[in-house]
Amino acid sequence: MMDYNRILNQRISAVPPSGIRKFFDLMEDMPDAISLGIGEPDFLTPWHIRDAGIYSLEKGKTRYSPNAGFSELRRQIAAYLKRRFDLTYDPMHELLVTVGGSEGLDLALRCILEPGDEVIVPTPSFVCYGPLVSMSMGVPVYVETRAEDEFRLTPELLRAAITPKTKVLVLPYPCNPTGGVMERADLEAIAGVLEGTDIMVISDEIYAELTYGGLHHVSIANIPGMRERTLLVNGFSKCYSMTGWRLGYLCGPHELIGSILKLHQYGIMSAPTTSQYAAIEALEHGDEDIEAMKAEYDGRRRFLLQGFRDMGLECFEPRGAFYMFPCIRSTGLDSDAFCEKLLLSEQVAAIPGSAFGPGGEGFIRCCYATSMRELAEALERIEHFIKHR
Repeated sequence: MMDYNRILNQRISAVPPSGIRKFFDLMEDMPDAISLGIGEPDFLTPWHIRDAGIYSLEKGKTRYSPNAGFSELRRQIAAYLKRRFDLTYDPMHELLVTVGGSEGLDLALRCILEPGDEVIVPTPSFVCYGPLVSMSMGVPVYVETRAEDEFRLTPELLRAAITPKTKVLVLPYPCNPTGGVMERADLEAIAGVLEGTDIMVISDEIYAELTYGGLHHVSIANIPGMRERTLLVNGFSKCYSMTGWRLGYLCGPHELIGSILKLHQYGIMSAPTTSQYAAIEALEHGDEDIEAMKAEYDGRRRFLLQGFRDMGLECFEPRGAFYMFPCIRSTGLDSDAFCEKLLLSEQVAAIPGSAFGPGGEGFIRCCYATSMRELAEALERIEHFIKHR
């Protein structure tokens, strides 16, 4: 009989499953459940983008693309980054099209890390960073950000976490799950700490378009001295509602992108052809789609924030992404128990803050990428649960 424990890579086996999946499994037999759990836009991909993908199939454009992605798509991404964020990248040498932003994160870590290298990961943050570091033979060093700082990474926290083994800082802003953002002054302070070191930054900017209250996203690659040490990860999932198309991109110095391309070549070959044609259309004619979805998210954000505050849950105002991170310590329940009891008794799915690393306990993540009607109903059910638990 096979002993699979001896066959499996022990580093992979040691990585725990995502703390998010448990709640989706529980929801399977709850047709009337309201999900505030999944981080996915509720909008359909805009029709003109879908139509471009369909047209490419009708014309038989189904062959492999170049490894780095179609040159036209790379030019459009570079033009978009310049137009929206004042970032300048050479589309032929500093830009790689990936299978979602997730592949970009994985490639960046695997190409930079040697066994034992440390990677600073601010938390609470998305569940993938630490496991990807571990599977790349690195060591995640979690830095617990604080609600009183609106979950920003401060220079003091960063400075205290740096050791001679520090190789990379993951910068996940706007942040999933907190909705926290880093403004230019915050990024300048981080850049000051990194000055004179060889620490690279992997900046996950998948929510860059989703900022509110007049705030405009600033990339750390915009800060003087940081472009040369930054790998920027972004994609089409959130801003264009293209999650299932699985398309992202990675930007950075050509010396790094050239090496990363080798891993992409052998592991993936190229990103999906149909998705690339759709993405070209999105970049050329999709700015209005972004603004329309963002305006809807902003209305939901303000509605949900007020609802949580009205029922007595402390909650800072998130200014990015599409998540709310209310504190539930006043209920006397830990976050896992709160979410499980809420789902079983009121059929509302939220994600325990503990799933997102140190600092997440005592909070829950609620995604407002769902209709106002469902948000209103969810708030009523959550308030009922708190009063009658």
